[in-house]
Amino acid sequence: MYRFLLSRQWVILTLVSLLLIPTMIRLGFWQMHRYEERTARNRLVSDALTSKAVPVEQLTTPGHTVTRSERYRNVTADGHFDTGHEVVVRRRVNADETVGFHVLTPFVLTDGKVLLVNRGWIPADAPSQTTFPKVPAPPGGQVTVTGRLMPDETTAASGIKDLKGLPARQVMLINSEQEARRLGAQVLGGYIAQTAPEPKGDSPELVGRPGSEDAALNYAYAIQWWLFSAGVPLGWVILVRREARDRAQAAVRETEQAEPATV
Repeated sequence: MYRFLLSRQWVILTLVSLLLIPTMIRLGFWQMHRYEERTARNRLVSDALTSKAVPVEQLTTPGHTVTRSERYRNVTADGHFDTGHEVVVRRRVNADETVGFHVLTPFVLTDGKVLLVNRGWIPADAPSQTTFPKVPAPPGGQVTVTGRLMPDETTAASGIKDLKGLPARQVMLINSEQEARRLGAQVLGGYIAQTAPEPKGDSPELVGRPGSEDAALNYAYAIQWWLFSAGVPLGWVILVRREARDRAQAAVRETEQAEPATV
């Protein structure tokens, strides 16, 4: 009855089914791994965002690479803004996905070192992209700033090309090594996204908090792949039984047609 399973069509179908089962199981484990990674990342970010603010030099020094556990940590710094060496970061968007600039201002600490401060987003309202935009001034004199510690931006990590030959005082990436060479100063590794003091008139628009990654979706995908893997052999059995039934019925019809009619 089941000799049809040796046919070329059914041998191929069976081999494909046998290949799909472990593939789907592996995909389910891959999605579960992604779920665990994203859950851990969300927990790490949440802990950092709610951390107590500490002096920035407790976490970073000149040449330091900000680690994953240090990213988004709340830090404070005392000093003054150096607007004379301020630059803007091109092609940045705000919460409404409007393209503009981020304002990057050196902040000179009381010990002379420099901290890069991303003061937030401003619109690209200049007559052309080659014109330096109008930037709201930061607080003058000695101030205390608070922000989220961020790692240096690189092309590899961000996908943003570090274009050369840009107009004066415009950059593509926020990178402490590049800024150290430009300023000729000791610049702390990484930078901070300013959270306080809040700007007057809501400009620059402060950079928003990072969102959480959708870990639950990966969990759902893992369950889905495992259900698919269980459905493959079930579907194969259903197809085999249907084929056997159809062949049996066809054989009965052929037998009935072959029998001579009774007089």
